Amino acid sequence: MSADSTLAAGAQALHVELSAQSRKKLLDYIALLHKWNQVYNLTAVREPQEMLSHHVLDSLAVAAHIRGTRILDVGSGGGLPGIPLALALPDALVTLLDSSHKKTTFLRQAVIELDLRNVEIVCERLEAWKTTRVFDVVISRAFAELREFVAGAGPLCASDGMLAAMKGVHPYEELAHLPEGYEVREVVPLDVPGLRAQRHLILIGRRATNEQGSMCPAS
Repeated sequence: MSADSTLAAGAQALHVELSAQSRKKLLDYIALLHKWNQVYNLTAVREPQEMLSHHVLDSLAVAAHIRGTRILDVGSGGGLPGIPLALALPDALVTLLDSSHKKTTFLRQAVIELDLRNVEIVCERLEAWKTTRVFDVVISRAFAELREFVAGAGPLCASDGMLAAMKGVHPYEELAHLPEGYEVREVVPLDVPGLRAQRHLILIGRRATNEQGSMCPAS
């Protein structure tokens, strides 16, 4: 099966609509990631075929669970999950945040070569980024433990927005130590085509408050 056929079948299994042009750009992205990886060491996954399943399809697996058009990818690294999400969700504006200059150099080149008009790059540490913007979804993929991610990214999430953490095995212990004021909304098991490993998407939101301003107990 060709890479395009594998990508098309994988996207269909994940209920993600991808145009032929978007599939081509995703395959071009893999080629670009593979090329730069030989010098910049952007990912431990070396082979393009593995990048398709371990990176692209793994990122696309969360697309059906994203609500909103303002998306922030924290610790984007080589553009994951942000670039695949930008191609799967063309009406969204995706911001890729990473503190590494070499990685953001790659990201800027990818945006140019792939003509990603709904992607912007920010080279900054999460805790140091000064912005007044808030996002509908703040997502991370293997960025940090949940407590650290929520504490740092929470202020960048809209009051009715969602923090989304991509994890491997179910992070029971991490879920028990969320910062005060946040609660788990859903833990979504993900079945990624071609990937024989556990994957979970953890959706976290602000805990609702009652009229007196105290936290309502979690249901």
